Amino acid sequence: MFGKLGLDSFTRNPIEFGAGISMVMAALAAISFLFYFKRWKWLGKEWLTSLDPKKIGVMYVVVTAIMLFKGLIDAVMMRAQQAVSVGDSYGYLASDHFQQIFSAHGATMIFFVGMGVVFGMMNLIIPLQIGARDVAFPFLNSLGFWLFAVGALLLNISLIIGEFSGAGWLGYPPLTSMEYNPGVGVDYWIWTLQVAGVGSLISGINFLVTILKMRCPGMTLMKMPIFVWSCLCCLILIIFAFPILTATLAMLSLDRFLGMHFFSASFGGNPMMFVNLIWAWGHPEVYILIFPAFGIFSEIVATFSRKYLFGYVSMVWALAAITALSFIVWLHHFFTMGSGASVNAFFGIMTMLIAVPTGVKMFNWIFTMVRGKVYLATPMLWFLGFASNFTIGGMTGVLMSVPAVDFQVHNSLFLIAHFHSVIIGGVLFGFFAGFTYWFPKFFGFKLNEKLGRYAFWYWMIGFLAAFMPLYVLGLMGATRRLDHYDHASGWQPLYVLAAVGVLLIMIGVAFQVLQIIISIRDRKKNLDTTGDPWDGRTLEWSTTSPPPFYNFAITPEVNERDPFWIKKQSGREQAKKEYKDIHMPKNTPMGLFIAGCALIFSFSMIWQIFWLAGVGALGALVLLIIHLSDDDTDYYVTVSEIEQIENRI
Repeated sequence: MFGKLGLDSFTRNPIEFGAGISMVMAALAAISFLFYFKRWKWLGKEWLTSLDPKKIGVMYVVVTAIMLFKGLIDAVMMRAQQAVSVGDSYGYLASDHFQQIFSAHGATMIFFVGMGVVFGMMNLIIPLQIGARDVAFPFLNSLGFWLFAVGALLLNISLIIGEFSGAGWLGYPPLTSMEYNPGVGVDYWIWTLQVAGVGSLISGINFLVTILKMRCPGMTLMKMPIFVWSCLCCLILIIFAFPILTATLAMLSLDRFLGMHFFSASFGGNPMMFVNLIWAWGHPEVYILIFPAFGIFSEIVATFSRKYLFGYVSMVWALAAITALSFIVWLHHFFTMGSGASVNAFFGIMTMLIAVPTGVKMFNWIFTMVRGKVYLATPMLWFLGFASNFTIGGMTGVLMSVPAVDFQVHNSLFLIAHFHSVIIGGVLFGFFAGFTYWFPKFFGFKLNEKLGRYAFWYWMIGFLAAFMPLYVLGLMGATRRLDHYDHASGWQPLYVLAAVGVLLIMIGVAFQVLQIIISIRDRKKNLDTTGDPWDGRTLEWSTTSPPPFYNFAITPEVNERDPFWIKKQSGREQAKKEYKDIHMPKNTPMGLFIAGCALIFSFSMIWQIFWLAGVGALGALVLLIIHLSDDDTDYYVTVSEIEQIENRI
């Protein structure tokens, strides 16, 4: 009746169990807090059922922050193991547990930190920058978030019930076949990624339509803010790449459940087809993560240099070139498979070529600062940290595009250092920069600058200490996923330095938490930003801080780039217009309920409780039909209500 699920399914590993219990206790404490202060109904009415993209964006950021903390704890555990597991000492982690942490760390950081950053920023910024009151499909936006949250929850459930995959974060066959991995760990990995991936796909469709169809009057494509352009290219990649991931995981599931052998070599399948498919999604995914960061830095550099962004048109074409090239470089991830000189040469050249438009963007940012009145606020510090780390990562990427070099460093820590230089130095630093830059827009006060600078320097120094030694270790022959090595290798000092670097990063995280707490306490001191270079350039800064739920009482008209900046410089004021009723969607819990059914379905499939999986699937279908048949899903904000809100603001 309960499939594979039994009393012996609960984890026996004290570390995992302690992490799971800590997670449960934190959730219970949060629920108790809400009940004690009688805020439970408020949370449900104003947040959990909200269709407001700004509130959904904040919820993305909250889930992302939780998963970032989890991913960093995974990193601390791995580096601590590698620092002490040498010679006769085998550290404190068993080999299979280390591999689970390795796999969970990758899945956490890519799917629930990277993608959370992407959609969190899109929800917060895109409607405001294009002058829209809402997104194209508010319900899909809510559903996409809750599927993302369910995927994150599934990953954490594996800490208590069962185990997570130990086959790496990309799950290559035959390691993920039922023959070699009959447990539920791989199934947790499959359904975690599948549910979150579907959420990302429908959110991508929503925002693509929003950008193409809901721009305010006068905003042509070449008048869009560069952040919106970067998101548009990101969304094109999502819509073309994520169906590949969905189909690949579906075929792997059929291999495991029904023995179809798409990827089982002993039965006529082809494991290399899985590798091709997963990287046909995986390499565009890298640019899906980094594109919004490019847009964030473009906004920040122009604002804090007090200049127009240098080379707007070339930036747009660089984004378009990267979008196209990102689909024809995936094979550089496995140059060692033996494809032949011609194939390797083509993909090597394409990989080198994609560095050109990326370099164009870096020069554009530098030229934007030249002769500008550069103000080194915290967001600019994050940009400068990004510029150095991302350049190092880019150069090592071009180096590895040479197949002969890749043969030497493939699957080594050199590759890991390169990847983290790009993703942490690009995506995470971009998120921190954007979060700090736009925080006063959404909460009405700035974050503490002093603590923000402390956080930056600990992150920056910690990052260099954590990952520069990995370049050296990789050249010395240290491979990834290694949990034990000999004294004779001489690797331990570098592993210890890498572990110290991770601890410095954790101190940086502590300063970021303290920064938020102190800033909330002192928020009244940081309300006024008149004459402050933090005032942005684009349309979102023309509305109030925080913006009302309808964003703009009067739909703006745009006739140039950087409209807010031009309006401030010219002293022009928008003519007074009469308010009109605003059409808005009603809050609904249906996204949350359907995602709950998806949780039941995916958990049941993991444990092969097929009758319960049927209940979950049927429940999701029924709820979707009920929502689609409901005619009372929107309302009008009347002129009198708008006037009251605007007067109160």
